[in-house]
Amino acid sequence: MQPFKVHILGCGSAKPTPRHLASSQVVEIRGKLFLVDCAEGTQTQLMRSRLGFAKINNIFISHLHGDHCFGLMGLINSFGLLDRTAPMHIFAPAMGENIFQQLMEMFCPHPGFNVTYHPVDTYQRQIIYEDRSLTVETIPLEHRVPCCGFLFREKPSLPHINREMIDFYHIPVSQINNIKVGMDWTTDEGETIPNQRLVFPADPPRAYAYCSDTKYLPQLAETVKKVDLLYHESTYGDDKTDNAEKYCHSTARQAAMVARDAKAKKLMLGHYSARYNDETVLLCQAQEIFPNTILSNEGLVVNV
Repeated sequence: MQPFKVHILGCGSAKPTPRHLASSQVVEIRGKLFLVDCAEGTQTQLMRSRLGFAKINNIFISHLHGDHCFGLMGLINSFGLLDRTAPMHIFAPAMGENIFQQLMEMFCPHPGFNVTYHPVDTYQRQIIYEDRSLTVETIPLEHRVPCCGFLFREKPSLPHINREMIDFYHIPVSQINNIKVGMDWTTDEGETIPNQRLVFPADPPRAYAYCSDTKYLPQLAETVKKVDLLYHESTYGDDKTDNAEKYCHSTARQAAMVARDAKAKKLMLGHYSARYNDETVLLCQAQEIFPNTILSNEGLVVNV
């Protein structure tokens, strides 16, 4: 199976603490790296992760609160200092495009590479990125400013070749691609070998949903139905349900309700309020609803 991993760079909320940095993570799919949110400290975390700056060509910003985007201009500036030439694509809420251009003119007027801002309509589900192996789709969320999550979904792959059968029937290498796309094989004696005997089933496509800052949305479960991994903000515990409602955030228990209703395979909590010195209380509350829940933490790498 090709690599599909989530690297946590920061999982705290607006107020940085000695224990957690603000939101940022890297989604690694088949050798490509996608940066999701870019808080202060992202550059340092990228260096610690040893993932490599040069592989990041696409950055997705969920919303324009500082704990999700204050590191962006510094990162672009550093790319320029590293003599980057590859183009960079920023996918972020449409309301920030003019501000972004002004910041670029002030701090990075000549980065040495093309930087393209792709305005995102955070209120619509739509595919905003696509290549041969995956799509990235927006997930409308409800926060105090326009905000969306991102759904990374693999495209279906071709089946695996059954090498023993290929060798047994002396099928030439030139026919392997035809076999993969469904062709039967006819031997020199005229016997037709069905395709299903020549291949193993393809790996099922995997999906990862990143749900950034949002109030509890019961309907969100349908959007992230049956994802392999769901990251859902869990700023508060049961003791601060009123705060969650007031500030358009979610509790750990509410995040678990979304995972349960979506029939997700695994839930990862994050975006912890600085008031919690130990997030175990959040984990326990979520696991009461959805047992297969884990805590995100800086340096954690999760296989999807």
